[in-house]
Amino acid sequence: MARELTTVGVVGLGTMGAGIAEVFARNGLTVVGVERDDEAAERGRGHIQHSTDRAVKRGKLSVEDQQALFDRVTFATSMEALADCDLVIEAVVERLELKREIFAALDKIVGEDAILATNTSSLSVTEISVATQRPRRVVGMHFFNPAPVQEFVEVIKTVVTEPDVVDDVQALARRLDKVPVVAADRAGFIANALLFGYLNHAVSMVESRYATREDVDAAMRLGCGYPMGPLALLDLIGLDTAYEILDTMYKQGRNRLHAPAPILKQMVTAGLLGRKTGRGFYTYEGPDSPVVVDDESTPSVSADGPAVRPIKQVGVVGSGTMAVGIVEVCAKAGYDVLYVARGTEKVDRVRATLERSLEKGVQRGKLSSDERDAALRRVTGTAKLDDLATVDLVVEAVVEELSVKQALFETFDEICKPGAILATTTSSLPVIDLAMATKRPSDVVGLHFFNPAPVMQLVEVVSTVSTAHEVADTVAAVAVAAGKHPVRCGDRAGFIVNALLFPYLNDAVRMLEAHYAGVDDIDAAMKLGCRLPMGPFALLDVVGLDVALAIQRTLYLEFREPGFAPAPLLEHLVTAGYLGRKTGRGFRDYAS
Repeated sequence: MARELTTVGVVGLGTMGAGIAEVFARNGLTVVGVERDDEAAERGRGHIQHSTDRAVKRGKLSVEDQQALFDRVTFATSMEALADCDLVIEAVVERLELKREIFAALDKIVGEDAILATNTSSLSVTEISVATQRPRRVVGMHFFNPAPVQEFVEVIKTVVTEPDVVDDVQALARRLDKVPVVAADRAGFIANALLFGYLNHAVSMVESRYATREDVDAAMRLGCGYPMGPLALLDLIGLDTAYEILDTMYKQGRNRLHAPAPILKQMVTAGLLGRKTGRGFYTYEGPDSPVVVDDESTPSVSADGPAVRPIKQVGVVGSGTMAVGIVEVCAKAGYDVLYVARGTEKVDRVRATLERSLEKGVQRGKLSSDERDAALRRVTGTAKLDDLATVDLVVEAVVEELSVKQALFETFDEICKPGAILATTTSSLPVIDLAMATKRPSDVVGLHFFNPAPVMQLVEVVSTVSTAHEVADTVAAVAVAAGKHPVRCGDRAGFIVNALLFPYLNDAVRMLEAHYAGVDDIDAAMKLGCRLPMGPFALLDVVGLDVALAIQRTLYLEFREPGFAPAPLLEHLVTAGYLGRKTGRGFRDYAS
């Protein structure tokens, strides 16, 4: 049975350390908080006061419980005060030598059976532990920020950590109403190893001016449902912290995807560390303020707006879910819509599907019956591509096969009037290959809706090297008129969302393949630790492992980045026919 720990010490009372002390005290433990001097200790007390004041204000903590919490916390400036603690956790800055000094000092102060824990998020727990004479009693206990709110705790065991120490720390975490996951001592552990590769990739995207910081952040928030965009998250974490974590991960694994983007080092050197200094990828009202203010990189909007082509009638080619969704989006936005499907049967099926979707909107109170009827009056179906001769914008949403789309664009070129915009909803094929099937490549653009189109706000506007500025501006304006949020990017594999999402999913498969952690633990780490809507394996099973593999192969072929090579486990599962929910088995078994 796990030993019950009653008195804990916390060394370092910055934001994280104070949060950890608060969590312990809230759950009835006696806490000794240690800082280097009285001023720092008082700041630590202030952190806890501020946090608990907010909890009282929100009705999550009574005034009596707040006082009882403070009664359980002792603030000190000497580590001698930790002599009677059952467990001591350090939460000082991420500097190996400083942590080793603290552990060497604690080794001489605490009792023989005391547990020494580190809250490091990136450094080797093993290297910290050997500063003591009791490495078997040393463990990682990595809380996530803010500690009073975040449910997830990574418990890191070294090759010599005693099993009963791991059991005791797990039991303590559960007592704190946290979800503990045990992992081995490897740079980044579970959550950061997956998170920071993704964040670093996003930085590279902005550094190379492939997309703006605003568009990258909006793409991941709206396209994936993430609580924050990657650049805003880096500003919150601190660019110095992010650099140190990435640098440590790179030095351990030599994975190029973890080599910090050069701009990170430059910004850290310049003191642009994010929210805590008032400036990072964004500019804030002041240090520690969450309020973003305009700066020289904020996109400017002219009073007249960009020059755009007039769009009155939109053509949509296709009869699948995406095509019907785009028809609905455009009709509700007030555009006349002409859709083309193969044969009268499919034309009728599209109409019936559209009517059902609009009726659901009425039943859910999202649409009035008059608005439904008006939208339906704007929609006409046909089986003849020649009828597209009058449209101002045509959007193809057919099967993802290059030869099929190229043939279709050749036909558009022959049928559509001069000045008509030819758009593709492709999520993976090069838009330029479709543009060059026409004699008007400047009129061709990517318009990537996300599924289901009537619900998802994000639209990626993809410009090739030939796309005219006014063409991209026009389709972006159409997206805005339809209540969507357009983001701009260039024509390369994955665009923004898939290029950031799928390498992260592939990294999760590699982590599983290496037997570092299991499916449930990795999913819990990313869902609870990073507040993502789904863990990577739950998401892969929904997307389809065959779809994920195809996208990852496309990314690897285009970028030739070794880290983008599809994980062999992913390839094997697809070969075996384990494609996720649609086949009843993927990374999990869904058979009833």
